[in-house]
Amino acid sequence: MSFKAQLFLSSVSLLAFATSARAQQTAPAPAPTYSDAPDAAVESGQTAASEKAPQGAAGASDGAATATAQDIVVTGSRIARNGNSSPSPVTVVGVSDVLTTTPGVSLGEALNTIPAFSGSRQSTSNPTNTGAQSGGNGAANALNLRNLGSTRTLILEDGRRVPPTLFNGLVDVDIIPQMLIDRVDLVTGGVSAVYGSDAVSGVVNYVVNRKLQGFRAQVSSGISRYGDDARNDIGVAYGTKIGDRLHIEASYEYRTEDPITSRASRPYLNQVGVTGAGTTANPYVLQTNLRQSGFPAGGLITSGALAGKEFSANGVLTPFVAGIATGTSGVQIGGDGGYFDGSLISGSVAHQAFGRADYEITDSIHAFVQASGDWKTNTSDGDSAQLSNVTINRTNAFLPATVQSQIPVTQQTFTYSELLNQIPDAHENIVSRQYVFTGGFDGKIDRFKWAIDYTHGSTTLINTLSNDVNRQKLSAALDAVSSNGQIVCNASLTNTAYANCVPFNAFGPSAASAAAIAYVTDPVTYRTLTTTDDATAQINGDLFQGWAGPITAALSGEWRRIAFKSTSTSAPSNVADCTGLRYNCVTSTSSAVAATALNDFQFGASPGGLSQTVWEVAGEVEVPVLKDLWIFKALNVNGAARYTNYSTSGHYVTWKIGGDLEITDSLRFRATRSRDIRAPTLYELYAPSNQTIVRSLDVLTGLSPSTPQVTLANPTLTAEIGNTFTAGVVWKPTHSLSFAVDGYHINISNAITQVTGSTTNLQNACYASGGTSPYCALQVRPNAITDTSAANVVSKWLVQNINLSEIDTYGIDVEANFSSHLFGRLFQARVLAAYQPHIKYIQPGVATVDQGDVAFGPLGLYAAPSVRINANVRYQFIDNMTVEIGERYRNPMKLGGDPTQVFVDNHIGSFYTTSLNLAWDVKSRGNAFQFFVNVQNLFDAQPPLGAYSGNGTRAGLRDGFAIGDDVRGRYFTAGAKVQF
Repeated sequence: MSFKAQLFLSSVSLLAFATSARAQQTAPAPAPTYSDAPDAAVESGQTAASEKAPQGAAGASDGAATATAQDIVVTGSRIARNGNSSPSPVTVVGVSDVLTTTPGVSLGEALNTIPAFSGSRQSTSNPTNTGAQSGGNGAANALNLRNLGSTRTLILEDGRRVPPTLFNGLVDVDIIPQMLIDRVDLVTGGVSAVYGSDAVSGVVNYVVNRKLQGFRAQVSSGISRYGDDARNDIGVAYGTKIGDRLHIEASYEYRTEDPITSRASRPYLNQVGVTGAGTTANPYVLQTNLRQSGFPAGGLITSGALAGKEFSANGVLTPFVAGIATGTSGVQIGGDGGYFDGSLISGSVAHQAFGRADYEITDSIHAFVQASGDWKTNTSDGDSAQLSNVTINRTNAFLPATVQSQIPVTQQTFTYSELLNQIPDAHENIVSRQYVFTGGFDGKIDRFKWAIDYTHGSTTLINTLSNDVNRQKLSAALDAVSSNGQIVCNASLTNTAYANCVPFNAFGPSAASAAAIAYVTDPVTYRTLTTTDDATAQINGDLFQGWAGPITAALSGEWRRIAFKSTSTSAPSNVADCTGLRYNCVTSTSSAVAATALNDFQFGASPGGLSQTVWEVAGEVEVPVLKDLWIFKALNVNGAARYTNYSTSGHYVTWKIGGDLEITDSLRFRATRSRDIRAPTLYELYAPSNQTIVRSLDVLTGLSPSTPQVTLANPTLTAEIGNTFTAGVVWKPTHSLSFAVDGYHINISNAITQVTGSTTNLQNACYASGGTSPYCALQVRPNAITDTSAANVVSKWLVQNINLSEIDTYGIDVEANFSSHLFGRLFQARVLAAYQPHIKYIQPGVATVDQGDVAFGPLGLYAAPSVRINANVRYQFIDNMTVEIGERYRNPMKLGGDPTQVFVDNHIGSFYTTSLNLAWDVKSRGNAFQFFVNVQNLFDAQPPLGAYSGNGTRAGLRDGFAIGDDVRGRYFTAGAKVQF
């Protein structure tokens, strides 16, 4: 057994024996390390202090201070209480804890190390140019509980809904002021009755430190062992009290990450892909060193007398060297074919600023205003452009005379294919500018607390795609002729629209001039503006004294309006004007044959704007049912109900009921049952169509043409309904040790599912039905599906959201915590584990697909291992030095979850990494300083290879590893923190 494996097993064994609750329970003594954690006790798996008392200069470790008598706000409920009972499972994450384990990254990325998050998106999540599917920014930090989709995870800040950042309704959590966040509460269960739509899989609530006194700062810098992915992070925060009633605070953070623009920068990512058809006769096979056999980088003649010859060098025609055939037509192992090599990690430059002022108007009325701003730019490189069997005239002026002489005069043209690597990959530059303004009042009237507030959010997203091929210009530029001793575009001789046309030399890997490349490519810009206005009011308190304690209730109301508008420099309606063009331009706009799209990537526009309004009213009650009986200590029941009315998709009722049974001070049981909703977003309902060019396998004809794929809106969508049941136990056998185990079952009916015609199982369902299946409407062909000839190859794929599926999943979350002293030194440990064996997508007309324990799936479904473990041990070796060791593990998975697909080996191995953090703390005259060195992936583990079967026609495209695995390799970070 390797040293790494021994260390991993030893750590897990130790944690299983000791198990830990550092961020969830009162520790026996303060830790001498720098921290910004709440100065209030937090009980395992359930509650956290609503406000933080002023912290001393030296700080205290998470959960290491003495409990206060103030009210406790339990995320998942609007009822404030000074108790320890919550029927909903809540995991409390101390910010300093998670950022100590993973320094130098944003808080959103650090949270993704927690097992409950599976399928979250970040900079390493295979950047793409498909803005429609990614909400305009494929590198945004979007959190995803249970891998049920980020749109089903509600993001809150201090219990208030955070306005969406992306046009598909997602929140880029980098808007949250990381320097002023005390903790993050994760409610891993449905709470739509409390917080409204989207809280189907749970809630992530960022709790702001509203009592900061003094100054704090941090700086860090990191780099991988390969010398790339450099990260830098600088943050400052300051808070002070002015007079007796005013408190102000502000923070600023600057964060950068260099992109890794080549997947080939990691040698083990050797053009990985799945080949085959997924049938018994031609099963799927995971392979490496794949090549596009029909698309060499220098160009391949595909018809006529010279078919099978390529331009291996500029103007030099040689026989094409084929690789080893695979089960996928057009994809071979080795040989002269080209391959894709897009970004591995997107780049980022981000500025985040936050300011808040709190004022005590009277002893019972408090007012606040706050503002957040996030200015972020993400960059990534995507797909290479292609020439797919374009027509070239035998007298093309760039074609060497020696080559022309080998073509019979009777052959006027030939077809030609090429992976256009000489044109830079499509480069995506995404600028996001988000502002959030919030203000409100709260106070007390007798035994009741009330609050009203208003939030305005505005996000401008500017997505500029450079090097996007203009197919009309390319058609003109490829038809090069000689005129008056000059090589010109043929169209320029008869059509003044092409007076500036620069002829394009496609005969060689780098034959085209820079001027020609500039002429045939456009920057395509898609600009969106999303605005949110949200007003809420609530009141809660004790109604009266019941037989077992006070009966407490909360009443809340909310109104919000979301508006969206967009502009585009190239919409799907923009098709090529073929006037004067001899070749490679299709003018037909019939339903069966698509006209040539002007650009490879096109985005629809809604300059007039769209909007929806929502109003809701909700009530919640907590009733102590029994107390101090001989068989148990207390039984509390909590219930909530909400009425929601959407102007676009109707009205709904959601509810939740839960109970908490306290057997003794150290043992209690809890359970909840809820009905939740996710209403369709404005973008899903009414957004204009978007178009990209894809190269997917057409199962009917066996071909893989370059085909437009158009994403459509669906105004008939209605809300999906979630039904959730959770049950768990919390056990604290000692003051230092605690356990929490919670099971859940989530069923989502009427689920909004994005279906695309190119998906293999949907194609098969169409063909098996003889053309009657609704999935047949997702593909456009010249003829009926009974025609399997090449003449009936697909001309367009359609993508649309529909209320079609049922999603069903269940699992268990385990949390174990320990905090004590070992040999007189502070010792803390924590284990978080998640078991989620199944995520079933039940869809009519096709086999049920189970994405549980599966690494890859269609339309951005990310890896969903059934076992995920995060374990950390922290020990204070000497007075000023603390060592922390972290372990992350996921179990082996399948490559695909479709039961109709046949694999030679449907398997991707397990993966685990070790992190090490060394921190030195220095105290000087009441000030606290910390210097740290961190190594992620200490043993430089390489993720096991895998790929999505749906990418089999594109060698090396966005494949090679399961999302969530560490592809950077060993990573070093050093930094410092100061507080005074």
